[in-house]
Amino acid sequence: MPDDAVPVAEVVFASAEALPARIGRDDRPLVVMPYIDAAAAKRSAVQLARRAGTPVSVACVADDRRRGFIAVANAAFRRTAAPFVAYVAQDAFAGRGWLAHGVRALEDGQGGLLAFHDGKWAGALAAFGMVRTDWARGNYAGDLFHPGYRSHYADTELTVLAMATGALRHDPQAMLVEVDWDKEAGAVSPEDRALYAVRARAGFDGRVADARLTGLFG
Repeated sequence: MPDDAVPVAEVVFASAEALPARIGRDDRPLVVMPYIDAAAAKRSAVQLARRAGTPVSVACVADDRRRGFIAVANAAFRRTAAPFVAYVAQDAFAGRGWLAHGVRALEDGQGGLLAFHDGKWAGALAAFGMVRTDWARGNYAGDLFHPGYRSHYADTELTVLAMATGALRHDPQAMLVEVDWDKEAGAVSPEDRALYAVRARAGFDGRVADARLTGLFG
């Protein structure tokens, strides 16, 4: 297909156990969506693509063996050359131009991590976030998140790393919220919480010395 015929938005579905060797394109952002509910993922992915405001690829990756969000996101991240990679859940809902605003915020001053306006953290924590790929590759030997986490606190650690180096960015117009009606009643993984506490005390492999940052989300 010639370049001028490439669609503005591409949405693909793949199994985490059978990911292709290459995901996304090197000329546009990639959105990685681990999922367990195919119907929810499809509904969300279409809405995200339509409101991106910029050419985008969306990779919906089925966690068919319940490896957890972090492992699936890492597997997808290792297979892309996209300049920016956003990580979202199957219940994400976007504001208009959410991705275009996010890319511009990351391009401003060579940011490393964008915290989307998620209706909860107001940019203080990248629960839904987007990385500049070349920045993220150096954090965890090619992984997006520290592979020790399963479902929680990996985004928290990544946020602290970005804060420590002045690489965290936010634009309130880059809105991406989680539509989870039971979120406030949910519990985080105690194993992930314990791992975060251990890693925070060690300054996340010695990279964060400021106690105000290591104790921020403890």
